[in-house]
Amino acid sequence: MSSEVIDLPLHSPLMNTGVCNGDIMILAGNSHPALAQLIAERLDRKLVEIQIGKFANKETQLEIMHSLRDRDVYILQTGGIMDVNNSIMELLVMAYACKTSSARNIIGVIPYLPYSKQSKMRKRGCIVSKLLAKMMCKAGLTHIITMDLHQKEIQGFFDCPVDNLRASPFLLNYIVEQIPDYRNSVIVAKDPASCKRATSYAERLRVGIAVIHGEAKTRFDDDYEDADEDGDDGRTSPPPLPARQQGRLHSSVSMSGEVDPSRIMSVGVTGVPMQAAKEKPPISVVGDVGGRIAIMVDDMIDDVRSFVAAAEMLKERGAYKIYVMATHGLLSADAPRLIEESAIDEVVVTNTVPHDVQKIHCHKIKTVDVSILLSEAIRRLHNKESLSYLFRNITMED
Repeated sequence: MSSEVIDLPLHSPLMNTGVCNGDIMILAGNSHPALAQLIAERLDRKLVEIQIGKFANKETQLEIMHSLRDRDVYILQTGGIMDVNNSIMELLVMAYACKTSSARNIIGVIPYLPYSKQSKMRKRGCIVSKLLAKMMCKAGLTHIITMDLHQKEIQGFFDCPVDNLRASPFLLNYIVEQIPDYRNSVIVAKDPASCKRATSYAERLRVGIAVIHGEAKTRFDDDYEDADEDGDDGRTSPPPLPARQQGRLHSSVSMSGEVDPSRIMSVGVTGVPMQAAKEKPPISVVGDVGGRIAIMVDDMIDDVRSFVAAAEMLKERGAYKIYVMATHGLLSADAPRLIEESAIDEVVVTNTVPHDVQKIHCHKIKTVDVSILLSEAIRRLHNKESLSYLFRNITMED
């Protein structure tokens, strides 16, 4: 099988991607020009000519070569792999330029929303995805079209409507049409947090499910919390009260206003109890994968070391072929080399982010084209048609 982009039809006659009516302008940044061109061709439109450059000190400079007054503008920009911050700045500058050019509506088409992994508060950090959402809305974006957010709750950070499309139908079609004997497969959740997604795939394919349990967490995992190492953590301020006074302060009061000591439950501590540290069990596989095709599913693949370790475990348990499938193939750092040297047979991702360079170094990476879904969302939104058809049979687990 070649490493070219695979354009797979869906099971149902999905989208009649036609010409958009009215005044529509499509702009594209430098993050993913190939995807932008595919979307423009499906909509039978040409990209608006713009000039994006940089000054000597790396400041972003933009000039739009066409009037946007009272037009609906769609800005195509995804989270880049090599320079994500530059991609964000280009998006903000383009949105603000459209706003100051009196564009009627400014819709951001962002297949991969950057910083979506930083959607929870950790220690003295911050929720960066909320900051980015505020910046996008302030820059002028009035609507967002994205795909497979890392956490669906991120939609609540935006002060404008967000359409979170799903790529799972395309990946399911790949399994059905490109994997021989897929009915002898088992969908694998790389960790317990991925169980819902894996269950959704397994129920649609009518196959079994397995879960890898006991994987050690890193400091960037969602549920990781390390202990404070500061010298002064405040545990002695204010000083703890004597047990007798604590009992009086926390006693239940009867109807007559008198203290009822019988309703007090003591847990044997004089202060705030310390949470016990988690003890990670040895890595293991829950479920039968022997003699089967193992298909790991996730929303994104960035650091592949956890996938490589999971593939080795699956191989030891008897899986004779191992696939990894995800919507966003970030594949940062030395991911192509690790995949090439691993027990993984194939990595299937969509073209929400560019990874041509990674495919040069690893022949196991395959790409599924999702431009038809993005272009149909644009067409329906611009023609004031319902987008609900794109979410048919979509559940919260997808």
